[in-house]
Amino acid sequence: MYGRPDLSRRRFLRRSAGFAALAAGVTAAPELAMTQSPSLRIQAVDAYPIYINQRSDGLLDAPQFDGDDDPRRWRFGGPFEQLPSAIIAIIKTDQGITGFGMGAGGGVATEIIDKHLKHLLLGANPLAVEQLWDQMYTSGVFYGRRGVFTMALSAVDNALWDIVGQHAGLPVHELLGGAERDRLEIYQTNGDFLAAKARGVRNFKRTTYGGPRTPQAVLDNYVESVLTARDELGPDVRLMTDCVSRDGTVDFALALAERLRPANLYFMEELLSPDDVFGYAELVNRIGGRGEGWTRIACGEHEYTQHGFEVLVRLGSAEILQPDITWCGGTTAGRRISLLVEAAGLELIPHRGASSWGFPIALTSPSCTMAESFPEGSEILDAMSCKVENGYVIAPTEAGFGHRLSEQMVLEHRLVLRQ
Repeated sequence: MYGRPDLSRRRFLRRSAGFAALAAGVTAAPELAMTQSPSLRIQAVDAYPIYINQRSDGLLDAPQFDGDDDPRRWRFGGPFEQLPSAIIAIIKTDQGITGFGMGAGGGVATEIIDKHLKHLLLGANPLAVEQLWDQMYTSGVFYGRRGVFTMALSAVDNALWDIVGQHAGLPVHELLGGAERDRLEIYQTNGDFLAAKARGVRNFKRTTYGGPRTPQAVLDNYVESVLTARDELGPDVRLMTDCVSRDGTVDFALALAERLRPANLYFMEELLSPDDVFGYAELVNRIGGRGEGWTRIACGEHEYTQHGFEVLVRLGSAEILQPDITWCGGTTAGRRISLLVEAAGLELIPHRGASSWGFPIALTSPSCTMAESFPEGSEILDAMSCKVENGYVIAPTEAGFGHRLSEQMVLEHRLVLRQ
């Protein structure tokens, strides 16, 4: 019931054309727009750290640790760790179009944009979006193949795609080739599962932090919560887990997976450090599709660009790839990752796929069957989320990403770190 969806001949041909275009270095929709308005130029580039919700609270004060062995030392991400350190890039053109794009990396990322990437953008044609991506990535490759540089690149790349969509009068998902569907099922991460099921949600994920240093009581409570969720939800919904592991080992992952086996999980996510690509391949061979095959191994939320995902694909390190479009290099990288994953016959389920930034890639990737949604929000997160109804994320019809951001809203949510 939850296998890969069948592709129609028309959809298959359209995706094949996308592969050919990628191989030739061509992006049909943006280049078409370029020929229609070659004089469009970037006039201003700004970026701001933003306060997204209570997740940002931990960035405002220095932590207090209980000695050298405090377990929190291994999990303190500081002020530049992905979601809490969200940034918004605002790019303006000389023809009055303003693009907004989410990234991360906090003050470090905004400094990279202001001192480096901005100089490659000012005066350039924003419709040459993939060429600009290649120039920016290449210019930073000696210091920024992963991490904060790529999160900064994500923000400006997403803002450029927002401009391209507005200029063309099309949603970004149409620029990516469109889809023969206008919605995707959501999967809800955490929150009240039974209340969500009553609203039509059919897919759920429970998270914890996991690894050899996880206190046994925390791990036991997590296992029990997953097994209870399966009992309460019944057998006819998808249930997934996320370990959010920074220091997991294969042995730890296998032991945890065995305890959770009765839950009949659709996938298990981030059982290991994102750097342990060989360990992930072993999990695929042991409990994933090349092994016992009772669950799928998912990772990639903390991987960067098509180059990092090619490593995962070539090594067989995952069966479900999960790029975050505000971290992995933006929509340009997301598009290339999608083509790579689809060509390998794997599944693509972007992290935060129900966000304005994640949904175009999710919708236009044939293997994607779900878009991740979170119950906790805020004014600015809600402005960057697609409409959800009856358990489905609905494709926006507005030009660009269809978000509801404004420059005033971004400035009102600007995060100022204490010294």
